[in-house]
Amino acid sequence: MKNIYTHFQTSVILSFILVIIVSCQPKSHATFNERVTLALREVGHQLLLNQHDSTSVVLPVQALANDKFQLQFESNLSIQPDSLVDIIKQSFLKADLPNFYITEVLKCQTQNVAYSYEMNKNLEKGIIPCLGRDLKTDCYTITVRFTRLPNSKGQYTILYYSLLSCFVLIMAFLVYKKKPKAKLLDNKNYTTLGEFKFYPEQHKLIKEAKEISLSNKECELLALFIASPNQIIKREELTKKVWEDNGVFVGRSLDTYISKLRQKLKDDTSIKLTNVHGVGYKLEIER
Repeated sequence: MKNIYTHFQTSVILSFILVIIVSCQPKSHATFNERVTLALREVGHQLLLNQHDSTSVVLPVQALANDKFQLQFESNLSIQPDSLVDIIKQSFLKADLPNFYITEVLKCQTQNVAYSYEMNKNLEKGIIPCLGRDLKTDCYTITVRFTRLPNSKGQYTILYYSLLSCFVLIMAFLVYKKKPKAKLLDNKNYTTLGEFKFYPEQHKLIKEAKEISLSNKECELLALFIASPNQIIKREELTKKVWEDNGVFVGRSLDTYISKLRQKLKDDTSIKLTNVHGVGYKLEIER
């Protein structure tokens, strides 16, 4: 009985601490601006890394309005629309930002729109039909305008669920005995590909001590090829499963990502990604 009373006291104290921490957080608008700034800087960093530029600076993000933000670069760069869509989506997802927004790529001198699209949840609606066409090296700014802003009630929702979670965890601790931790399956959750180990959940290939990172689409393409080794997979099937099912229509992007995969698999000569002209691609594995 004494132990139960002690745990009850602990739960009350933790609940009050949690209330104080949440109540002392900045207002939702300030927090939203900070998250947008961090996310857009990450977008700029990834765009520069995509073209092997690790020295140029991403300039400070500007808030043009409550719902509109601008990303600028120190140097000229080229932009792949498909990569831009994917990078912004992933960065905003990590920052827990709304998935309703309009993105525009503007030329610095003329302020003409070089490319734009609208994100509605997980479906991109192209405003300018040039998705898949690379933008040549030039001076660009990227603006993002959110069509839906987070609800100010979200702060209280977080508080409610935080307290509820705290209560449930403490009750579970009192009712159930401590169970042994589940064993990690990291070492087994891979597929052997020639001399490589393919970890789809971690987006990487490992060959001996060498670790090779894969982008989301590279990972999805490789998983499709591994599922059908030494078989021709049509271009239409690859583009549909990797791009079109996500609401994005592509042009030359498939060839670009196939080329990237070839580079990452080149250390193993028993593996080849071959182009079957006019049909599709095949992953050839020597047995």
